[in-house]
Amino acid sequence: MDIQWYPGHMAKAKRLIMENLKLVDIVIEILDARVPISSRNPDVDNIIGNKPRLIVLNKFDLSDPTINKEWEDYYNKKGINNIFINSITGRGIDKVINTLVFMMKEKMQSLAQRGRKYKPIRCMIIGIPNVGKSTFINKIAGKSSAKTGSKPGVTKGKQWIRLNQQIELLDTPGILWPKFEDKEVGIRLAWIGSIKDEILDQEELAFRLLDFLKTSYPALLIDRYNIDNLDRETLDILNDISKNRGFIVKGGEFDYLRTSEMLLDEFRKGTIGKISLERP
Repeated sequence: MDIQWYPGHMAKAKRLIMENLKLVDIVIEILDARVPISSRNPDVDNIIGNKPRLIVLNKFDLSDPTINKEWEDYYNKKGINNIFINSITGRGIDKVINTLVFMMKEKMQSLAQRGRKYKPIRCMIIGIPNVGKSTFINKIAGKSSAKTGSKPGVTKGKQWIRLNQQIELLDTPGILWPKFEDKEVGIRLAWIGSIKDEILDQEELAFRLLDFLKTSYPALLIDRYNIDNLDRETLDILNDISKNRGFIVKGGEFDYLRTSEMLLDEFRKGTIGKISLERP
């Protein structure tokens, strides 16, 4: 399954980021805590260079707490500022604000010593589609300052948001990269909803997800879908799920499309359980 999705506006978004980088002090890179590798655009390092960076791992409420701790240790050992948040409930947001102020403390003190006028800390928000950038901004600003949507690609242009006298945020459109060198990256991004469902084979995608879950999170799969035995073909498990949910069409055949859409939806919402797709 080879997934590639790079609409024309993403090339424009990349240029937008590069053009405005000189205006900001810190780059806030939003990742999905379930896939910190796959949800990270590999072009970002080249784009932002040595600009100070804060990695914010969103949707940590949907990811495996044990693996979250592994990622936190990984970033800390590398000296990378990182914070796990839930942009819907706001958990972790206060820590983001405090960390931004801490990261700029020396620069602000230096400006003050030279008699330079105080200016707000300017931060650029970057990330791939559907990692929750706009929802994060709305929560941190305390109002609906940025457009949000459940489908990838809602934010089309840049917009500045003033948080307070200390911090300003620059929102940018979500950007993917022209080609996924690792096909598994495209599949993981499709699982979390960062690629439009309309261009995907939902049934194959759900089948692959079921394969992963029966190996990595068997207990959650058994508990959620009332399955007795996972030691068999994935198709047999899919049939049982369809049967248990009553997803059967005329003639007694299983409705694989409906079952597949349900599996993907329940995974994305965290209904199956707290699941991480990658570890350090």
